[in-house]
Amino acid sequence: MRVGAFVLAAQFPGQGQGEALHRAVRTAEVAEEAGLDSVWLAEHHFVPYGVCPSAVTLAGLLLGRTRRLRVGTAVSVLPSTHPVALGEQAALLHVASGGRFTLGVGRGGPWVDLEVFGGGLDAYENGFPESLDLLRRWLTEARVGAAGERYAFREVAVVPRPSEALDGDGSGPEVIVACTSPSSVRMAARRGLPMLLGMHCGDENKAEMVALWRSTALAAGHSPEHVAAAGHVSAGVCQIADSTAGARETLLKSMPGWLRLGLDAHVTVDGRVRAMRDPVAYTELLCDLHPVGTPELAADRLAATSARTGITRFALLTEGSGDLAATEENVRRLGAEVLPRLG
Repeated sequence: MRVGAFVLAAQFPGQGQGEALHRAVRTAEVAEEAGLDSVWLAEHHFVPYGVCPSAVTLAGLLLGRTRRLRVGTAVSVLPSTHPVALGEQAALLHVASGGRFTLGVGRGGPWVDLEVFGGGLDAYENGFPESLDLLRRWLTEARVGAAGERYAFREVAVVPRPSEALDGDGSGPEVIVACTSPSSVRMAARRGLPMLLGMHCGDENKAEMVALWRSTALAAGHSPEHVAAAGHVSAGVCQIADSTAGARETLLKSMPGWLRLGLDAHVTVDGRVRAMRDPVAYTELLCDLHPVGTPELAADRLAATSARTGITRFALLTEGSGDLAATEENVRRLGAEVLPRLG
């Protein structure tokens, strides 16, 4: 089982953006010290829900600050960027880090980002498959041209080539896809790409999505070995305390204010109404679903999720207290008191 930290760079009420980003960097540094496997970086624009607008940029910083930790994006939003530009950045990080970078991509939402960056609503609603396929070609081929509906350009050389990583295995960076619906699960499965599943999903829902992925991938011609080895990632929340009541109290005191501030700041590109979750009820749901409690409870919940879903990789939000010192302690306890119980 491979356990990592999920970093949102969340701006809690009363905090500055620099404070949120400092906590994000320290979370990764402490995660490596504590023996975690990885850190996963979220990307958001124009909202305090998360103040990191470029997950690949922050990934570059953290790859330089660490020596062993894998660093991944969770996720880079494809409709808001050119897939070749993202591919170049991913290849650079892969080569320069000796293969420690993972590129997670997703559709994002129908937010005003699409207007600001010029992608438009069609990029969100219809353009993701074309962008994903172009990105994958860039990460695996020596020269790439395009003649699609959205992207068309003459053939150019891929520089740097991901296969040029001196410490790598000759392949490009791992690519994973954020999946929130059966259609996105099937799209990832047909391409044989592992999934990132959100923290709002329970074990039953995740097990159903993994089963759909497996059947679709096999039907698309991927080998049983490839399907069995797919490294899906489950996102969640983690708060360790001496008592489960104490862990839940910490999150219920801090997370609803951040969620209310952050979720309410989202603006849709076309004026559609998006009903946001009730912050208190959502926090309670996350506490029920994920490793929030004593180290024993946390280990048991992670093991149970793995047994029910077949997922063995986790990206856990550890900054739910909103406090730097408490976040560092939470990460250290995850490494020292939970990981050993998982073997």
